Amino acid sequence: MDALSLLRQGPVVPVIVVNDAAVAVDLAHALVAGGIRTLEITLRTKAALAAMRRIRDEVPDALVGAGTVRTRAHLEAALDAGAQFGISPGLTAELAAAARASGVPFIPGIATPSEAMHAQDEGFNILKLFPAEAVGGVKLLKSLAGPLPELRFCPTGGIDVNSAPSYLALPNVLAVGGSWLTPDDAIAAQDWDRITALARAASALAVR
Repeated sequence: MDALSLLRQGPVVPVIVVNDAAVAVDLAHALVAGGIRTLEITLRTKAALAAMRRIRDEVPDALVGAGTVRTRAHLEAALDAGAQFGISPGLTAELAAAARASGVPFIPGIATPSEAMHAQDEGFNILKLFPAEAVGGVKLLKSLAGPLPELRFCPTGGIDVNSAPSYLALPNVLAVGGSWLTPDDAIAAQDWDRITALARAASALAVR
């Protein structure tokens, strides 16, 4: 699978912060039940790698990957844990080389035209616009479409169920990333029905 196929699995990629690996499998099942298969586990907690490993082993219908990948070591640890893709808030030369060598889909983050051009030079045409709302959001993506027509995006950062459709209507957007599918209070309460309902609503969002 490549990055294009990965993002075509559904209109929303949940950005998931897992503080307790013990809930990872139930959380993943809840999202998959709502039609969301592509799951980004951010490398922001000590539980992240264990959560990825458990999802990879026990939820075969999920595509689980690592978010907040900032270094070669991050990517290697995620791959060891079974990650099937990687997503980064940015891109360095070392990370680009590691991503190309990894054999898994990798989506680097950009926030400016120059960063997008650098990522393209490094071989990446599918990018994460981050932090989307803070750097211009829909208006910026519309502006990038003219001079950089080959690029496609997964904007992430500040997007919710209400703003997602305006992003998904853009020809250069494949999917959006968002944390609203996995609220902290729902995870803490193990309210899997609520998360499935949020996933179902997200999976129904229109996408080109």
